[in-house]
Amino acid sequence: MKSLIIRSISGLTLVILTIFAIKLGNIYLYGYVFLLSIIGISEFYDAVKNINIKPIKLIGYIACVIFLLNSIGILWAKVSYIFIFVSILLLVCYFTNKKVKFSDVIATFFSIFYIPFLLQHIIYLSNGIYIWLVFIIAWGTDTFAYVFGMLFGKHKLCPSLSPKKTIEGSIGGIIGAIGLTYLYIKYLEIDAYWAFLLIAFIGSIVAQIGDLTASKIKRVTGIKDFGFIMPGHGGVLDRFDSILFIAPYTYYISKLFL
Repeated sequence: MKSLIIRSISGLTLVILTIFAIKLGNIYLYGYVFLLSIIGISEFYDAVKNINIKPIKLIGYIACVIFLLNSIGILWAKVSYIFIFVSILLLVCYFTNKKVKFSDVIATFFSIFYIPFLLQHIIYLSNGIYIWLVFIIAWGTDTFAYVFGMLFGKHKLCPSLSPKKTIEGSIGGIIGAIGLTYLYIKYLEIDAYWAFLLIAFIGSIVAQIGDLTASKIKRVTGIKDFGFIMPGHGGVLDRFDSILFIAPYTYYISKLFL
């Protein structure tokens, strides 16, 4: 019971901080996303140390700054150019420092793609209704999957990655995401609700793929949680693993079809 209370308070605090960051926007949202990127990438680097991988941290942190500046319109660089620049830096380190292994280079590149690049899409969505949809789908899926799994879970979803996740929980997460999205679009009085419900349905699956991806990383690196910054939830990557996938998904869907 005590752990549930701690988890609830911690989760509510995170929700309040996120709402304030989105509502205030501009520098507050930029700072929030940047902070998540820095903490998240640090958690990743701490995790891979367990499997004898030593990422080139400085390049990762520089990439966080570059993606922030680019997402708020200061750099105006194509994403492909940023990755080319990062790749050149990584290769220079690899060929000039004998202590740097190729696995270190790959891990650093992956961390940059996985965390600051994916998270920057939150900022791209900051001026519309879709930014709320990201968190509604992601956290709606997570919350309802947890509740349904706890109440009805019998059949394992993917025991090799996450033994506690169940098919019943997964279905509950999808139902929760669709239900909350429906309430959201009713509040906004949007007519094309079927399109949004379809986005929520697919988005919930995307969110769960993001969750399982993080579980795979934790399983490979032999850790239970990425961090302890949020009691009862773990680290930033534990709480934002689905957001990492949902943010770009929602952004590109909204740009291409809505």
